[in-house]
Amino acid sequence: MVTGFEALWSAIPYPAVVLDAEDQIRTANPAAESFGGVSLRQMTGRPIGRFLGHDSAVLEVIRQARRNNFSVAQYNVMVAWGEQPPQPQNVHATPLQDNEGEILLLMHPQGMADKMDRSLNHRSAARSVTGMAAMLAHEIRNPLAGISGAAQLLEMSLGEADRELTGLIQAEAARIGKLVDKVEQFGDLRPAQRQPLNIHDVLDRARRAAQAGFAAHVRFSEDYDPSLPATPGDPDQLLQVFQNLLKNAAEAVPRVGGTIGISSAFRPGVKMMGPSGRQSESLPLVVTITDNGPGIPENLIRDVFDPFVSSKVNGTGLGLSLVSKFVADHGGVVECDSRPGRTRFRVRLPVWRDAMGA
Repeated sequence: MVTGFEALWSAIPYPAVVLDAEDQIRTANPAAESFGGVSLRQMTGRPIGRFLGHDSAVLEVIRQARRNNFSVAQYNVMVAWGEQPPQPQNVHATPLQDNEGEILLLMHPQGMADKMDRSLNHRSAARSVTGMAAMLAHEIRNPLAGISGAAQLLEMSLGEADRELTGLIQAEAARIGKLVDKVEQFGDLRPAQRQPLNIHDVLDRARRAAQAGFAAHVRFSEDYDPSLPATPGDPDQLLQVFQNLLKNAAEAVPRVGGTIGISSAFRPGVKMMGPSGRQSESLPLVVTITDNGPGIPENLIRDVFDPFVSSKVNGTGLGLSLVSKFVADHGGVVECDSRPGRTRFRVRLPVWRDAMGA
């Protein structure tokens, strides 16, 4: 079916699967591989029910299309694929007239459009902190330095019992200073210094730094596609992106048995409109960080990239917002899905144009 139409088949941005008369998968496009997190080799020749579940409503859509020999569409169907959590889909099943018994199954994941919208909202929210960051840096640093300096002077003339209070003042002043440092990063309006980067070099630096410090208790697994082309980026900013994601994962996993998976893949089919609104940029480079922690609370998952939203008792809610800002500054998208026992962050990035012959 696909012979001669490989470019068109690969360009379909939604998961597309061809089934034989026995509902076994004959082929699938790259978007389907990305959606299910399963390679074409793993899908080919296996029944679709193995991935969707044998009680899936999608199977009835397929049966109707085959029985009546015309296209059947069903909207807002909750579809689970393997270990993927259920997501709302628009499902289309169409008989292939020249191939008796074969069905073309198309799934339009509403979740992807929603994630893209949320990513744009997160980008705006992160940028909205910029003005406040500049104000905080100026209006808080000077009086904070005065408070800390006064506490040091007082400490020289106080007894041992009272020094505990001045020590507390200095410690809290230092803590506020660190918070201002974090917020101030949003005020950096300089464009990212882009250069062609091997994303695996950045990931390796982030993983080694994590293992040597905050993630010493974690077992890491890596699954990299060594053929990935370069991505345009600022190495320091992207390093901070992945360090922040690894730190969140390390803090979420159990002290014993905690695992973090880092993978990379080339998954075409997702594009982001550029700032000008005229030119879209493909985001085929996908880095996924997965942990086996308890998951993000359902009431926070939609807003997890917004500034000052955190599930941690003492969290500032700035780490993931900064991740969203840096990824957006690189023309990319960061997504999150979570359920108890597994949280996954995906960072989608563009390709260095020279690497694609552009």
